[in-house]
Amino acid sequence: MIDFANGSLFKLQPANVQDIFGDIEPLLVQGENAIAAFRGIRDFVVFTDKRLITVNIQGITGKKRDFTSLPYSKVQAFSVETAGTFDLDGELDLWFSGLGKIRLEFKGNVNVQGLSQLIAQFVL
Repeated sequence: MIDFANGSLFKLQPANVQDIFGDIEPLLVQGENAIAAFRGIRDFVVFTDKRLITVNIQGITGKKRDFTSLPYSKVQAFSVETAGTFDLDGELDLWFSGLGKIRLEFKGNVNVQGLSQLIAQFVL
């Protein structure tokens, strides 16, 4: 589970949705589609057309996994910070009703504005 007191997932890079689809397929409801995926060192997040799924891979072998489902219907607000000249990382902050804020930090040239449009499409 995401630690909402320190809810940050660091330095995510784009990942191929097909590479992680087998991990999340059992969680998807009928008609739900994975749109984008991002991977950290071991953990990853997937944006679907209904929610954000975070996967925390635990243990030495990585077989134990914690899946957290964050539905867009619970997003109260969101904020985007794009990469700059010296700060090359982008950030997406999401505030979830009754849960708190999480921050996704993206490494390099991830289109965080595109992610903002994706969130807006399902939230507004």
